[in-house]
Amino acid sequence: MSSGIVAVMLGVSTLLGALGLLALLWGLRTGQFDDQKKFLEGAKFDGEDELNDAIKLEKRKKEIKRKKEQKRYAPPD
Repeated sequence: MSSGIVAVMLGVSTLLGALGLLALLWGLRTGQFDDQKKFLEGAKFDGEDELNDAIKLEKRKKEIKRKKEQKRYAPPD
């Protein structure tokens, strides 16, 4: 590749990176990523059955994790 092509590629990639960084900083500054109502509204519309299902799922995950830790292979001495 010629050095001219490499210079253009570096310039374009630097420009695109800078634009992406500016877009991220703009989004952070204007609050585009803030969702303060998400968790409150999500809990408000959850029923008792859904919450009980979530608790059961967490218990199952912990039990499976505990069983996997007990079944770890240890080489014989």
